[in-house]
Amino acid sequence: MADFYQTGVLATFHRLGGLDIGRLEGDLTKFNKHRPIALVLPTTPKELDAPALRGILDNIKDIPYLNEIVVTLGRTDDPARFAQARKLFSVLPQRHRVIWASGPRFLELYRLLEANALSAGEDGKGRSAWTAYGYILAREQSKVIGLHDCDIVNHSREMVGRLFYPVASPHIDYAFCKGYYARVTDRMHGRVTRLFVTPLVRSLIKLFGHLPFLVYLDSFRYALAGEFAMITDLARMNRIPGDWGLEVETLAEVYRNYSLRRICQAEICETYEHKHQPLSAEDPRTGLMKMAVDIAKSVFRNLAIESVVLSDSALRTLIINFQRTAKDAVKRHRDDADFNGLVFDYHQETVMVEAFTRALRIAGEAFMDDPLYSPLIPSWNRVASAVPGFLDRLRDAVEADNGE
Repeated sequence: MADFYQTGVLATFHRLGGLDIGRLEGDLTKFNKHRPIALVLPTTPKELDAPALRGILDNIKDIPYLNEIVVTLGRTDDPARFAQARKLFSVLPQRHRVIWASGPRFLELYRLLEANALSAGEDGKGRSAWTAYGYILAREQSKVIGLHDCDIVNHSREMVGRLFYPVASPHIDYAFCKGYYARVTDRMHGRVTRLFVTPLVRSLIKLFGHLPFLVYLDSFRYALAGEFAMITDLARMNRIPGDWGLEVETLAEVYRNYSLRRICQAEICETYEHKHQPLSAEDPRTGLMKMAVDIAKSVFRNLAIESVVLSDSALRTLIINFQRTAKDAVKRHRDDADFNGLVFDYHQETVMVEAFTRALRIAGEAFMDDPLYSPLIPSWNRVASAVPGFLDRLRDAVEADNGE
């Protein structure tokens, strides 16, 4: 059983007591009549071949309350891969569509945006999610959107239901819900969250004080969780990035667009397991190093938006303070692991902190060199204003690709 402690400035919903999946899904089936629910699943060719996706499909096909499922296939221009995805997801009894986000019809749509001084960003999870939101908005048949990845090894129907519940429920009535969970097997995972994001945010608080945005970020139990649900209005007005800053930028956009009273986090499962990225300590262009660099640049951009002055001296102080804070965190995690009889490699965790310190320095230098750089994809409100009828074209492209 989880604790019931309310942390920070956000409402936190815990996983208390035993699971009653009948009650959970029964309520959501009622909610779906008034607040239709859409599930977004960004996927890649590699995930199509992995056993995790089969397990996810086995669970999702039995969920009774989903109004529609939108799958976005990116990172391939191979028609055979698109056909494979359509066949794989054809087991779903719910209304579903597979969006070929890197197919010829969508590449043409992205070129149209470029011609109007807009950009859908590079092929990746951010663009895939953004494209799926556009299709849902164009159809106007769902009021709630939820997203989770397609590499979850221990996926469950409980996970989906708990994610949607706070936003779909007219009684609870939140606009945005972030999922959280423990990343534990025989050892602790969640390295970027434990050893980079949390120490970074807390070092920034030491340096600049308890700024509302920093307190907000520090209130999330798992800021980098890839699972969240939101009302469709947020999908229309939020900008999202096409890089690894997706989760942090999503939280930042929600922070600016909605009251904290309508933002929450929910414990959606006991533990969570998915693929693990390599560190790539010597190459900041890939692996966890790139993730850390992109996240730090995202945090710096959003602090600048909040009128925080990031000087060279402040960044140097931050880097020193971060390394000390992160190494202190390693000690706490080691002690927690000992307390629970978990495997813990103290040396490797320290090596990771040193790599993340280099990533923070690289991010700071990149931000100071080009503070106006932004990987954010324009909001759907802006796209609809700049290119009238674009959403209709997007919807038609999806239906054409799916033979409808």
